Amino acid sequence: MANMIQIGRFAQATRLSIRTLRHYADAGLLVPAWVDPSSGYRYYSYEQVGTAELIRLLRQVQMPLAEIGQVLAASDRSSVVALLQRHEARLADDLDRQQRALAYLHRLIDQEGHIVNYEVTLKQLSPGWAALLRTEATAATVTQAIQAGYGQLAAAITAGQVAFAGPPFLSMSEPFDDEAPTPFELGFPVSGPFPALGAVEAVELPAWLVASTVHRGPYEEAGPGYAAVQAWIQEHGHTPIGAPREVYLVSPGDVADPSEYVTEIQFPVALAE
Repeated sequence: MANMIQIGRFAQATRLSIRTLRHYADAGLLVPAWVDPSSGYRYYSYEQVGTAELIRLLRQVQMPLAEIGQVLAASDRSSVVALLQRHEARLADDLDRQQRALAYLHRLIDQEGHIVNYEVTLKQLSPGWAALLRTEATAATVTQAIQAGYGQLAAAITAGQVAFAGPPFLSMSEPFDDEAPTPFELGFPVSGPFPALGAVEAVELPAWLVASTVHRGPYEEAGPGYAAVQAWIQEHGHTPIGAPREVYLVSPGDVADPSEYVTEIQFPVALAE
């Protein structure tokens, strides 16, 4: 017992609250060296101060308790370094995501402090032909699916010996989900019909009346544009009659900076009577 101290003094020595120490004990990270069976008092040893300091620092950089347990259980320094590097990469990703969100807020709010409005207009689309690919993806796989899909479309258009006749587009009825694959369509306007190649086929697009707006910036920031078009449709008494479509006027193939992307958002509509 000479090397034991009660939880209150251990809390002072480690700068961790008693409540936090109990939480770490319950999680199996910092278990008391001895618990008095008659009183239930918890005692720690001075040798545990170093472990407590390590846990405190790891929590300060937001490492999850489960991973802290892996650090404490690691048998060699290389394993600890690998765990720290993995967490550092996650922190860098989080910081990058937060910086993009802040940059988006600056773009979204005008100089007077108001939310920037999207201008919505009615637009008549002429009939024509398109190379179309129907596929599906989750939120985690959609980028790769889109890149691969446009590659398939380009190959089919080249093999069919027809000309590209406009910017690429994507159509989906529902947002991409983290778990279940969401079906969507990729397309390129083309000069005429051509034989199907694999999953790519030539389809004739009808003349459409669409409510349209233009979004400038990364694709993940297009939500307010969708909301603006939907609100405009409802306000004017029109009826959506099909899945919305994104037309990529300026895309990753044109510019490297996502803030320079230009995307037209189109909702097919039937006019109010």
